[in-house]
Amino acid sequence: MSLSLIIPVALLGLLLVYGVAIYNRLVALKNRYQNAFAQIEVQLKRRHDLIPNLVETAKAYLRHERETLQAVTEARNAAEVGLRHAAARPGEPGPMAELAGAEGALGAALGRLNVVMEAYPDLKASDNMRELSETLATTENRVAFARQAYNDAAMQYNTYRQSFPPVLLAGSIGHKREAALLAFEDSAEIQAAPRVTF
Repeated sequence: MSLSLIIPVALLGLLLVYGVAIYNRLVALKNRYQNAFAQIEVQLKRRHDLIPNLVETAKAYLRHERETLQAVTEARNAAEVGLRHAAARPGEPGPMAELAGAEGALGAALGRLNVVMEAYPDLKASDNMRELSETLATTENRVAFARQAYNDAAMQYNTYRQSFPPVLLAGSIGHKREAALLAFEDSAEIQAAPRVTF
């Protein structure tokens, strides 16, 4: 084999190996942000499961506040739908925006519930309610950490996907779209976990 044939074949082989390395890195980063979203999903599901218990416990004390309790329940149901849509397509902008909006509405409804509950000292003194609110606060912290991990992983994927030379190949090897970050509409308020104090 002549040197003039070996050099082009070797260069072609190196380009192929480099292309495979880019592809594998994109897949690894995509899997990382999808796994990070799965962690958010676990924590949000836990949060959504706690809310009906909180509402049921409060119902006995808040007979005159049905509107507030109904708003919390409806916001929780909307958040569950948003979570299902986002879980079906993690990283896509539409479902992530829907989830962010629904979670923002749920946080606002829980905030209104907190204000209403301040007027009911017996409810605040209930052991069951105290335990539920503690668990909810812990879950809110876990959601915040999971959301941060997801956003970090999505940012790493997006940065690598946009860098040179991966940007030349990403679209043609199945990585056409960037991962959407999960940013809640009221991100300034959401930095602090919703407080349900009793």
